[in-house]
Amino acid sequence: MTQVLAFTDEGFGHTSHLVDLGDGSALVVDPARFPTREVAAAGGRGLRLAYTADTHTHADYVSGGPALGAGGAEFLAPAAASLEMPHRGVADDEVVELAPAMRLRAIPTPGHTPDHLAYLLEERGAPVALFSGGSLMAGTVGRTDLLGDDRRQELARALYRSLRDRILVLPDELVVYPTHGAGSFCSAPVASSRSTTIGRERATNPMLRVRTEDEFVERLIAQSGTVPTYFSRLPELNRRGPRVFAALPSLPRLSPADARHRVEAGARVVDTRPVTAFAAGHVRGAVSIALRPNFATWFGWLLSPDDEVIFVLDEDQDRADLVRQCLTVGFEHLAGEVEGGMDAWRADDLPVDTIEIVDAADVDGAVLDVRQVAEYRGGHVPGARNVELGAIGDERFPDEPVTVMCGHGERAATAASVLRRRGARDVAVLLGGPDAWALQHGVALVTGP
Repeated sequence: MTQVLAFTDEGFGHTSHLVDLGDGSALVVDPARFPTREVAAAGGRGLRLAYTADTHTHADYVSGGPALGAGGAEFLAPAAASLEMPHRGVADDEVVELAPAMRLRAIPTPGHTPDHLAYLLEERGAPVALFSGGSLMAGTVGRTDLLGDDRRQELARALYRSLRDRILVLPDELVVYPTHGAGSFCSAPVASSRSTTIGRERATNPMLRVRTEDEFVERLIAQSGTVPTYFSRLPELNRRGPRVFAALPSLPRLSPADARHRVEAGARVVDTRPVTAFAAGHVRGAVSIALRPNFATWFGWLLSPDDEVIFVLDEDQDRADLVRQCLTVGFEHLAGEVEGGMDAWRADDLPVDTIEIVDAADVDGAVLDVRQVAEYRGGHVPGARNVELGAIGDERFPDEPVTVMCGHGERAATAASVLRRRGARDVAVLLGGPDAWALQHGVALVTGP
């Protein structure tokens, strides 16, 4: 039986797959920018990474295909992607012989992107696995609006035909390994499992149970929400070819004085500490983005790739994970971190700001809910106004006291820090989400717009 190992990054909702080809070699499908886990797993099994394949030009992360290609693997990618770095462009329906008993068949599946391919792995002529990329996922399908609203209907129709004519004709028992899943902005809502089968999706996937193409398109477009701003930039970066790092860079240490000079010259400060630590004292003007699995989503959404960024961390936080996440969304101007953190910053008597943290019993003034629209409509505090965190930079300064809330507090702290940076002063952060508020006040949440 063909062995397929999955490597999931929960923060990005991304899964890459390592395939043992049975002759001492291996294939990686849609590798992460730093595919260290895939390389380690192959080495631990005595496998040579002979091939790496991208299913499409990715918008949500920088591809690791060029890095594995630079390391000796043959880099396969859709010919329609017109990549500018060394690779083998794979045409629609082309068959790539991988090993004596293994071959890869490229199935054209435009929709999620125009250049999208699904890869059917065949062993001795029999299909054994489908790597569906961003076309078919567990319980849902890929988004078709990543190139903008003007093409989303055209691509939605293409995806409908790709699924009907090229994917659902495959055997029911065939195992499907999607690249995108829960946590990914590339998938329509619902996706949870990281693998599935053709038969399971045929029977249970609501997007495959629609009666007509028009209904499919209407339902898919209705599910579309906002996407991080870096999604518009990464496809071209992946097409031109990202910088290949020999190893994950380390984060330089900057003295508080050096950091202050850089800030005065225009550098941005991002504070990755927990919300309560940030609120108790932070570099004036810093943006709070707590380091967690989805840190890069908000970092990439709210900052510019041209920004020089300085970080404030706690000593026990994972610097390597921070750098990996930033580079995964294409941010490379990482100036360093303040050596000694906030203790050293205070010791140098440099400007410090604080922000108020409140609980559900102490909410005062207007309530600003910065969750995604779908979350807000699922249940929100009566009278709360919804502005998604990704759009908070466009928000005008509140003229009255405002309490910012989200699901737990991290996104609220980010939004409050952005508002404070833009001049708002009377801003507080609510720890806890709408359910905590409803429990405290004994009032039902409001659903809908």
